[in-house]
Amino acid sequence: MNIKRKYLFFPDKEGTEETGYKPDAKLRLRIRYNKNTVVNFNVGYRVELSKWVNEAQRCKTGTTHGKKKVSAAEINNEIQRLEVLADNIFKTFEVKGHIPTADEYRNAFNEANGKDIGTSTKGRLCFFEIFDLFTQEVGRQNGWTKATNRKFDAIRLHLHNFNPDLNIGALSENDMQSFVDYMMRTAGLRNTTIAKNVGFVRWFLRWAFSKGFYSGNIHLTWRPRLKGTDGNQKEVIHLTWEELIRLYSLELPDNKQYLARVRDVFCFQCFTSLRYSDVAKLSRSDIKDTHILIVTQKTVDGLKIELNKYSKAILDKYKDIHFPNDKALPVISNAKMNEYLKELGEIAEIKEPQRIVYFKGNQRYEEVYPKYSLLTTHCGRRTFIVIALYLGIPAEVVMRWTGHSDYKAMKPYIKIIDTLKEQEMNKFNEK
Repeated sequence: MNIKRKYLFFPDKEGTEETGYKPDAKLRLRIRYNKNTVVNFNVGYRVELSKWVNEAQRCKTGTTHGKKKVSAAEINNEIQRLEVLADNIFKTFEVKGHIPTADEYRNAFNEANGKDIGTSTKGRLCFFEIFDLFTQEVGRQNGWTKATNRKFDAIRLHLHNFNPDLNIGALSENDMQSFVDYMMRTAGLRNTTIAKNVGFVRWFLRWAFSKGFYSGNIHLTWRPRLKGTDGNQKEVIHLTWEELIRLYSLELPDNKQYLARVRDVFCFQCFTSLRYSDVAKLSRSDIKDTHILIVTQKTVDGLKIELNKYSKAILDKYKDIHFPNDKALPVISNAKMNEYLKELGEIAEIKEPQRIVYFKGNQRYEEVYPKYSLLTTHCGRRTFIVIALYLGIPAEVVMRWTGHSDYKAMKPYIKIIDTLKEQEMNKFNEK
């Protein structure tokens, strides 16, 4: 079933031609469907008549309206949101094969738009039901990994622990700030983790807005102020070239031979920039004579990564050994690999002190660890980037290998290279 409909947004002029019209008017939405069925809604803004374009049914770009100087962008965004909301309501009736009466449509529209919030929950989705719809739909569309699903499960739990009665229709900036305070004081999270969680919640709200579940603009206007989240404090744990070669050539004792495969897989990451998820699914069919061709798990990008003598030697070592699903390398679970990497690093004496700085609220913390205790599979990718930049390979080329589309992602690594260059230049002063 397809219900034909037409939307009209218009200023509802106040006054008469004889007495003159007020310079501004309430903005209305009129929906006509099924030939002669009409429903009207208040958009919730006043617009100045001289700044309204009838043909486009939008405010003139760059204008402001009313005493509060509401921007045209805000009003036009609301118009677009209501159009999407109206369409979604019609689609629900189309699926049911039912043409709604004016009252049925009006009630469905108002309920979806958050009207009469708190008076009745019958037939309306709660905050966490909407959140679950988001993770199901977006997770399926983007091919979320188990790790990503776990992240959103954790965020859902934090939101529920913060307030199990969250109401998406009544969500305010104060609610968001209180949620940040909860993560900071009750959950004890670092500012960097809080910032990531807020970013994920804003993603959810953008989706909810596009689906007509949410009518606010917090996802556009609100960002928390958190120290240490601008990227300048980020510690990028990586191996130097000397440490990498030491690990690559490491002779393991007889009772530690179980670490050999972990060492080889990690070094392969260091020589190719592959994430754990990508090296774990690397198959023999992805390997060509001079390069590998993969579609990354995280970004679904197709990448061509040339092989160097080190990465090729690791592949050759295992070319005659059969692994399940025609895998190219003996990759174990990420958690177990992270555990073994710390053991490997300690054997290889990768113990340079690493200073970790982080913030919880306004409080600055500083801790020092031996580098081996901080090694994870993601250090492989970071090692590749740092070494490649240090060798003078242009960032644009490195990004072609890593799949980074945003130059901003390179900033922490370039900062490291600048520090290394400064250290090298100081060697002249020692002569």
